[in-house]
Amino acid sequence: MQRVEFEASQSQIQIVDKLNEGLREQKLDQAFANYMVEEIARAVGVPVEPSEISKELDSIRKEKEEAAQRKERAECVFLEQIIQLLSRADAARDYEEVERQYFERVKVIERYDSREKYIPPLNPFLCSITGAVMEDPVSLCTGTTCERSAIEAWFYDGNRTDPETKEDLEDTTLRSNIPLRQSIEEWRELNYCLIIRSIRENLLSNSDLQESLSQMQALVRENSINKDWISIGELTDNVISILGRSDDREVKMKILITLKDAVEGNTRNKEKVAESQGWDHIISCLGSDSSISKAAINLLYELLQEQSGWNQCLCKKLSENRTAIWSLVSLLKNSINPSSEVAEKILMMVFELNEESITIAANLGWYKPLVDRMIQGPDSRISMAKAIVNLELSDLNMKLLGKEGVIPPLLEMLSGSIESKDLSLSALVKLAGSHANKGIIAASGGVPLILDLMFSPRPLTFIIIKCSEIIEKLSSDGNGIDFFVDGEGKELELDSIITNLLALQQISHHDHNIRKHALRALLGICKFETGLVKKAILAANGVSLILPLLDDSDSEIRETSIILLFLFSQHEPEGVVEYLFRPRRLEALIGFLENEENDNVQMAAAGLLANLPKSERELTMKLIELGGLDAIISILKTGKMEAKENALSALFRFTDPTNIESQRDLVKRGIYPLLVNFLNTGSVTAKARAAAFIGDLSMSTPKLTVVPKPTGCWLFRSSRVPLCPAHGSVCSANTTFCLLEAKALPGLIKLLHGEVHATAYEAIQTLSTLVLEDFPQRGARVLHDSNAIRSILDILNWGTDSLKAEALGLLEKVFVSKEMVEYHGTTARSRLIGLTGMNIYGDGHLRKKAAKVLSLLERYSKSSSSAISGVLE
Repeated sequence: MQRVEFEASQSQIQIVDKLNEGLREQKLDQAFANYMVEEIARAVGVPVEPSEISKELDSIRKEKEEAAQRKERAECVFLEQIIQLLSRADAARDYEEVERQYFERVKVIERYDSREKYIPPLNPFLCSITGAVMEDPVSLCTGTTCERSAIEAWFYDGNRTDPETKEDLEDTTLRSNIPLRQSIEEWRELNYCLIIRSIRENLLSNSDLQESLSQMQALVRENSINKDWISIGELTDNVISILGRSDDREVKMKILITLKDAVEGNTRNKEKVAESQGWDHIISCLGSDSSISKAAINLLYELLQEQSGWNQCLCKKLSENRTAIWSLVSLLKNSINPSSEVAEKILMMVFELNEESITIAANLGWYKPLVDRMIQGPDSRISMAKAIVNLELSDLNMKLLGKEGVIPPLLEMLSGSIESKDLSLSALVKLAGSHANKGIIAASGGVPLILDLMFSPRPLTFIIIKCSEIIEKLSSDGNGIDFFVDGEGKELELDSIITNLLALQQISHHDHNIRKHALRALLGICKFETGLVKKAILAANGVSLILPLLDDSDSEIRETSIILLFLFSQHEPEGVVEYLFRPRRLEALIGFLENEENDNVQMAAAGLLANLPKSERELTMKLIELGGLDAIISILKTGKMEAKENALSALFRFTDPTNIESQRDLVKRGIYPLLVNFLNTGSVTAKARAAAFIGDLSMSTPKLTVVPKPTGCWLFRSSRVPLCPAHGSVCSANTTFCLLEAKALPGLIKLLHGEVHATAYEAIQTLSTLVLEDFPQRGARVLHDSNAIRSILDILNWGTDSLKAEALGLLEKVFVSKEMVEYHGTTARSRLIGLTGMNIYGDGHLRKKAAKVLSLLERYSKSSSSAISGVLE
């Protein structure tokens, strides 16, 4: 305390010393007065505001009265000088006195013609050295008056004579000429009033606006009293009115700059602008181009300042103006704009007074204040989480929020009150829509927390729903189990998660939303992990739990269930078959097949049908009867490719090669052109399945062909219908299922060129159906004419072992024909000799097949190789 008192007394002594020095040097100018007022205010700990400074002056006047009562003349004189000096300061001015002084000057200039713009100075006002009107006139011992700075420079240069009379000076003491200075000040003030009158006339007539604004700027810069006088003279009101109606950007910008000069450090002018239409006009200018917005925000910043810091009342007013917040955030987000730094300062202050403005800023994509509040502590987390829930966020903005650090505080809120949990989970549901945020949730240890809440004893419904939704979103991206880790990155036990998710389906009173999101989460986890599907089926009776959901009243639950059953049916199809034989179940399945609005449902329903045992003939016939086959064909025509792939697989149950009537039914329904089209335009899977399907049909062709008997005279044979080159009979796609007549051969051969195992394998099998055991030469010739044999031989170079074996099987049938050996023998030998030296399949199976084909070639060769016999032994 002693140190504080000592420092305070020292500060006061320094102020008294400065006052003494100023009075001694007769520093009575306004700048010195302003400086001393600030020093005194700082020393006594009050703001530099008129009300406070007025109190300090009253205190000094009281001290002067007490000194007079004590008859201490010197102290009275000193205090009177201090009062006169400090009264000249801006903050010490009494507004009523300023107003009275202005109208006194106005009365004087009323005697001047309205055309008078300037009163010339009297000669005594001019410095005898510089010839300019003096600011601080001082008198020499000779009576000559000069500007203080000019005569001091005169003496500094070594001159000791009167600058006007040139007589030598014995005394160089300078004395302030206070009466002359007051006269000069009065002359200046009269000219100020003349200029104000002229400016007002111009503003009212809307003429010479730029020049008038420049004059206003010059006035307030020349003397701070003009800040009050231009307001008393209605110039401020006039320029505010022009600001609101002008479309001239240059005028707008200059008005904003002029107003800033007028309000700077002047509380009364700030209040006047803020309480008038000027406030709204300034706000609207924030959204203009960069030059106008810069001037507007600089003016706004000045309006929001007072001597003690921010003007809380105006900041509060600003915080309630959504347009202003939008404009400020827009300026801040534009890093190129020079006003962004000022915008941030204003916004950060506004946020302290009104948290709702943080939400407005966040809606415009500036999330830092919101995230900062979340990170700083629990006081603002509820309102900030609520803001996140209400935000409309793009994926990019969700990612940005997560990156800035909002997720860990949200996870901390899960241990709070019911409201805290509700808002936190709602925000996490939204943020989990971004892939990047899923990683942050997982890395922050959020997944175990969410699962514990979800599967805790007697959890509230909304908690289960929102936790399920988060788990669903975590499992829906990429590999469905990537994010199921603890905070250290260790994988969670998925078996128990699957069991618990399935268990939620057993509780009949559970909300549809719970079951819906739990099902989707289960689907996301199982979709990419076959092992998890098996565990779900075996450990938790997955099929029996999901099957009843096909009857659920909620369409989304039914659709998710059919997709899950498709996955489950790959491992346990039998339970599904039993269920489908119950009343109306097959109709429901066909309904899924016919659902053209949901591609995933069509794909799953077709896949489920494909996975069911084909031996269930009763099921197949029932499906045909109820329109299932038509639905499958419809998918082949209009469905998405994944659905088409499964539909092709499902189609096999309707095309048993031993049942020609079922095949004929399919062909009549127009299946052949669809299959041929798949060979050319389908996916790899679709091409392979279409080729296999065509192979099944082609296997039936020999049973359906009838070799025509020769009839009539040989002269008329040329008029007969052409015979199929492969089957030697009259063929067609519809009657004999001939793949040549169906134009399938080019597409099948094309599959041999792509170096894709799956498609080439099925193509070879289907092409093999053309080379009949009784007449191999015909089929071989067809393959030769279409350049298929060369492509098959190429497979011996690039194919897998199983594909090579299939190719060798076909070549073995082809090279029964001597003609084919003559055409392709040389090329075939070079391919086959390499294979005969290999020990493939462990027992040399591929080697033996190659040797067998090679032996066929040698049978028609003039020079036999003894090496072959060794291979065949």
